[in-house]
Amino acid sequence: MAIIARLPDIVANKISAGEVVQRPASVVKELIENCIDAGADKITVAIKDAGKGLIRIVDNGAGMLREDALLCVERFATSKITGIDDLDSLQSLGFRGEALASISSVSHFELKTRTATQTLGLRLRYEGGILAEESGVQGEQGTTISVRNLFFNVPARRKFLKSNATEYQHIFEIVKSFSLAYPEIEWRMYSDDEELFHLKTPVILERLNVFYGDDFAGSMIKISEENDFLSIRGFLGKPVMQKRRKLDQYFFINRRLVQNRMLSQAVQQAYGDLLVERQTPFILLFLGIDPSRVDVNVHPAKLEIRFDDERSVRNMFYPVIKRAIQLQDFSPDIEARESDNFSSQPSRESSYRKLAFQDIPNRSISTSDLYANYQAGSFHEHVAPRDFSLKHEEMLSPHSVSGNVLPERELKEGDEGLSSLLLSRLSDEEAVPNPKGAEPKIWQLHNKYLVCQIRTGLMIIDQHVAHERVLYERAVDVMHQNVPNSQQLLFPQKVEFRLWEYEVFEEIREDLDRLGFNLRKFGKQTVMIEGVPQDVKPGSEVTILQDMIAEYQDNASRLKLEKRDNLAKSYSCRNAIMAGQKLTLEEMRTLIDNLFATREPYSCPHGRPVIIKLSLDQLDRMFGRK
Repeated sequence: MAIIARLPDIVANKISAGEVVQRPASVVKELIENCIDAGADKITVAIKDAGKGLIRIVDNGAGMLREDALLCVERFATSKITGIDDLDSLQSLGFRGEALASISSVSHFELKTRTATQTLGLRLRYEGGILAEESGVQGEQGTTISVRNLFFNVPARRKFLKSNATEYQHIFEIVKSFSLAYPEIEWRMYSDDEELFHLKTPVILERLNVFYGDDFAGSMIKISEENDFLSIRGFLGKPVMQKRRKLDQYFFINRRLVQNRMLSQAVQQAYGDLLVERQTPFILLFLGIDPSRVDVNVHPAKLEIRFDDERSVRNMFYPVIKRAIQLQDFSPDIEARESDNFSSQPSRESSYRKLAFQDIPNRSISTSDLYANYQAGSFHEHVAPRDFSLKHEEMLSPHSVSGNVLPERELKEGDEGLSSLLLSRLSDEEAVPNPKGAEPKIWQLHNKYLVCQIRTGLMIIDQHVAHERVLYERAVDVMHQNVPNSQQLLFPQKVEFRLWEYEVFEEIREDLDRLGFNLRKFGKQTVMIEGVPQDVKPGSEVTILQDMIAEYQDNASRLKLEKRDNLAKSYSCRNAIMAGQKLTLEEMRTLIDNLFATREPYSCPHGRPVIIKLSLDQLDRMFGRK
């Protein structure tokens, strides 16, 4: 007698359900995809007990005839494809023919459907995958599917479901993502008979405001790029909107919600130091690509995809995101909170942030020109932007890193200075005209912040993180270009390392030398410091080196950083001027000049803001003048 036996369909469906139907949100996703494929322009989602008790999806799509309605609950029955070649030109969201069979096998399943040509609809009721009742029913055109008592016959699966709050959150995220991806569809959602939202507007930005707050859409970076290989459109969140979770990152490939590590990593790298450690930006991006170049048949849940040429996709995707970010002014304005507004006019506080960022309508000159002109009290005409393929060699000459102060030079009209077009400029409305030869108005507040007057209000700079940004970019450039940056000590300093410190030292010794540390072994775990970078304060050589190694080790254990990037961050953090250090006016001016000469002056290497602007309008509101 044969040992191997074919499993009954009902058993096979329950096994398949373990992959297709992982939780109530999986049911919602599969049913919504069917609604969209059916051509619906109105979809209602209703759940009870976080989907464990009831999931009902109502659409006004094409509906089904009796023969199709009976077949749709059969395993591997689908109207989306007819052969293997159809997978290369897939336009629909569904195609596997497994979802309804899997769902019906682990629930009390009811289907109501009517086409435009029928006067009476059809009702089918299944219990555990077995047809229990068939009848006629009155109803509107379209299909209604009700899933009750999910996993009632698979108690092990039901036991592993999370709390109602968790399961509800997963369902809400699925419905929200589809409502953003298909703004032409009217969406309505209920939970335990309470309406959560009703979206009629076809404008994505207005829908974002519904989910995230009234002023959320105003802080979006819009993207639109297209070529023969790839189209990219959508919105990026500005750094102040960063989150510790990735639920607010939506990637759609040919309008299919997907998860792809390469795309997530490319976005994270494009933001770079603008993000605080371990946080992620808001993302809503739609990528269009030839369906034959994408494999969506990776997993039954259809969330994972593969590109046939992932490197080419990344090489086109990353520069678009990076350029969109670079073209923004990330110096924040402080917003007056509602509780601080003493005027009689009501105001609404942002539901997600306390800082607002200003877009730059015309980015045309660099901030080294900007600040020189700001000091002189005048601004030149706009000049043509430089190419974004600016190389490190063009950014930094060997002389520009030879000391704490960048060399002075004559600034002429149209001269772009040392900085790149990542930087912004004050607008003519913001600039304070100073008489020729007059000192710019700069103050040091509590030996911690630099306050600069601009016409629209104040610009506040954190002196520590500003210097950290300057030192970080200088260190990165020095190490990459191998520029001489060492200053010999008259009296070498001896450093005795602990074992773990010496191991780290050996790991980064070559890059320390590139950075400007002239180090010589002197015994088993002892090193002589014979030269240091010229930014290192005299007398602090030993402490700086030890602190750098400790910071480097800490970063390496917590973060995934490239070795030189880690070293540059450790060096800048430990060597920057500290809060509480008094600066002369000339030192303040030098620091601001050097900050405006960096490529990204708005955040420190760890993602903290460097510059904040407070406008007169905001001050007036705080004092009840408006």
